[in-house]
Amino acid sequence: MATPTPEEQAGGAFAEAAAEAVQTSVMAVRLVMAIADAVRRQQQKKAEKEDELPDAEKSAAEVSEEVKKLLPPDISAALLDGADWPQLAQQLMALKRAGVDLETMLPRVGEIAVTVRDQVAANAERVAREGTDEWAKALRETLPAGPVREAILSSPTWPEMAATMAKLDERGVDVRAILAAANEEGIGVDRAVAKVFAAAEVPTTSRDAKLSYGPMTTGLDIPKDLDLGDRERVLRQLAIAPSENQRFARMVREAMPGAEREADLLVAARQWPLVAARMADMEGRGEPVAEHLAGLSKDTSWQEGPRSQMGRRLVQAANDALRKPVGAPAGPGARVNTAAARSTSPSVGPTKTAAKGAAPATPGVAAHREAGPVAKGGKTR
Repeated sequence: MATPTPEEQAGGAFAEAAAEAVQTSVMAVRLVMAIADAVRRQQQKKAEKEDELPDAEKSAAEVSEEVKKLLPPDISAALLDGADWPQLAQQLMALKRAGVDLETMLPRVGEIAVTVRDQVAANAERVAREGTDEWAKALRETLPAGPVREAILSSPTWPEMAATMAKLDERGVDVRAILAAANEEGIGVDRAVAKVFAAAEVPTTSRDAKLSYGPMTTGLDIPKDLDLGDRERVLRQLAIAPSENQRFARMVREAMPGAEREADLLVAARQWPLVAARMADMEGRGEPVAEHLAGLSKDTSWQEGPRSQMGRRLVQAANDALRKPVGAPAGPGARVNTAAARSTSPSVGPTKTAAKGAAPATPGVAAHREAGPVAKGGKTR
């Protein structure tokens, strides 16, 4: 059996949440109908003319078309498929015989059901979004970029893992300590499995990781196998949740009033995830990201040049604005010849300067995130 794709997993989760919302709305319908039936019985009892409920099978056949016609399709289908539909049909038929106009009543009941359905769906979406976002941020701040962090975020059970983290946190457990310990175990598993498949234990530095070396990644936790060609994966690699990415994109558009099309070019640029990673890192340190982004409107030198290269210029301008102190004089940032820098730099990846041949102490973790002195070349006396 083939493993479902992330899109299929997301679609399945959405369908499950929608079905739960409909079932909750059906519960509301049943409650309203039970109340209506209780009122009918009470009125008939007062008049000493209480009727027995009509035949269930005949009632179901007679009122099913009215239910289909007068209630939303998803709610009517759930009602008709429910095990208690015959009893509900009896209540409807009894109300109809008692003088209740179902063509007036059922649409009002439908409005109640739709309100309940939409509230449940919106709440489920909010809980899922906020629940996973909080712990995606915790992963970014606790685990280094690498196979373990990416495996967690790409797992189909990630929502359940996030929910478990939330429950542990509510009970006073240090979840970050557990994550740090689990990371060590995960690295061990990764190495063991890699040996079985005769794969290299230490991932080679990707072309995107090498080309991103310099101001774009200084101080950031960048995986050695960075792949900017796969937007969904690179956001997982950088531990940026989809809703976080959307929020960062809105922040850029708000910082560039009147230039929304240009802002969209920035978000669509290949290196946008690195800009988003910078914003996430700054937020984690409590820096005013929006105030930094305001520099994009103050210094518009990114407008100069061919339109075809504007996305690239905007990426550079955004990175300069985020790195420049708030309140610094507006003006184009320092121009860096990255090709020349790479040709003369002894670094082998998107890291700070390191000696030739020096390998990172921890596989899968960018060297510029590691503590300790830089190794020196040559012999010592």
